[in-house]
Amino acid sequence: MATRIITDYASDIVDFPNPNLTVLPMTVAFGDTVYHDGVDLTHERFFDLLVESDELPTTGAVSPGVFSQAYDEARTAGEDVVVVALSSKVSATCQSACLAAEGRGDVHVVDSLNACIGERALVEYALMLAERGLPAADIAAQLERARSRVRMLALLDTLEYLRRGGRIGSAAAAAGALLALKPVITMANGEAELLGKARGSKNARNLLVELVKEHPIDFAMPFSLACTAGGEAMLKKYVRDSSDLWEGIVDALPICSVGATIGTHVGPGAIAVAYFERE
Repeated sequence: MATRIITDYASDIVDFPNPNLTVLPMTVAFGDTVYHDGVDLTHERFFDLLVESDELPTTGAVSPGVFSQAYDEARTAGEDVVVVALSSKVSATCQSACLAAEGRGDVHVVDSLNACIGERALVEYALMLAERGLPAADIAAQLERARSRVRMLALLDTLEYLRRGGRIGSAAAAAGALLALKPVITMANGEAELLGKARGSKNARNLLVELVKEHPIDFAMPFSLACTAGGEAMLKKYVRDSSDLWEGIVDALPICSVGATIGTHVGPGAIAVAYFERE
């Protein structure tokens, strides 16, 4: 039986045509105005609104009802389902997927324990397995075994949005701005974690390069690079600085943009890399 892979827009999968994939929108609210990420809110427009707003937007989980409808559509098409959901530590989306799956033996929910392009890497692996003809239960089991190998590292241009979100104090943010500190964060056990800080953009890019080298990339598995709005130049410099990681191994680097779910907390000018660590 064919398998449908379902995920949420926190994976930042946009314009990724695959007949086996369904991406469900999450809500983003700026005050009283509610948008659906990836439907009526592009990544570019989101960052315009983020910079203009005095307060952080709020993001909402995909509801059980939306998941249930997607499951029904898959069943009608004769498909089993594997859900790859945003980390349960940061959103109720995974819980919604599980609630909607109760009593459905043809639906298998996998908590990615990741977000953004880290979640995306797991989705792309699920699609690879589906295209090989693996049954849905086997795909879910493979994903759960592999998810601990996914590393998502992000280099932030500013501490301001971590301060707004209450993840660091105002004094720390002010000191960071004064010293031009650039933090590198990751997803660890399903939650965001600070890996380190470097003074200045060049040192921060070098730190990111070294962190990837410490845990080498498995190029047989999905990987990608990404940036938030305003981070395009930083990403180009990072690719140049880390050229020895890619040259002679891949013909082209998969690059995508970051949307609301992670963008809310990291702000503009950030870059990220996600991949499966080599076994």
